[in-house]
Amino acid sequence: MDSAFSAADLSAIWLTFKLATVVTFILLLIGTPMAWWLARTRSGWKGAIGALVALPIVLPPTVIGFYLLVMMGPDGPIGHLTQSLGMGLLPFTFTGLVIASVFYSLPFVVQPLQNAFESIPERALETAATLRATTLDTFFSVVLPLAKPGFLTAAVLGFAHTVGEFGVVLMIGGNIPEQTRVVSVQIYDHVEAMEYGSAHWLSAGMVVFSFVVLLLLYTFNPTGRRK
Repeated sequence: MDSAFSAADLSAIWLTFKLATVVTFILLLIGTPMAWWLARTRSGWKGAIGALVALPIVLPPTVIGFYLLVMMGPDGPIGHLTQSLGMGLLPFTFTGLVIASVFYSLPFVVQPLQNAFESIPERALETAATLRATTLDTFFSVVLPLAKPGFLTAAVLGFAHTVGEFGVVLMIGGNIPEQTRVVSVQIYDHVEAMEYGSAHWLSAGMVVFSFVVLLLLYTFNPTGRRK
């Protein structure tokens, strides 16, 4: 078994970390208002929107990757838009990977946030309203502190899920060194080349990473403890 990661392995690790960080940040930005709406709305569309958000949980990653590839392609609506804006096509680029990962990891951020928002006592929001707090003041002074465990869970799950992607990133990003080749694809390459020692190192690293992430989540998330 090899004793160290190769330069290609380290490049894949860095790219994976970069991808997961960017995707998690974007997901928290767009997932927060989405989760708040799902938690508070009485609209008849709530069920349909909630199901749409959760769709990546049950769909095979290759299905998501295929349709995103079609939409981002030269004849797809996203492809037409990006080409008209002078951005070119998104498949097989880092930007394309980010967009695909946002779609694929969306429910792992929205659902914990929605659960956290739904658990906030109505009285806390009513008290803020009686004190004439603005919506923004209420969010930062009441909602955010009470929902902090949900934000922690959402960030951790979104990051970890993005790190573990394979089917979607392979369909959209392909296998371009230092551009779209993430850890999961690098492991696949090692196995195909029968480089089992290198595959062991990367796979073991993924196992340790996943365990540490879950350990931190269960240790520091107060909602996971018994009172």
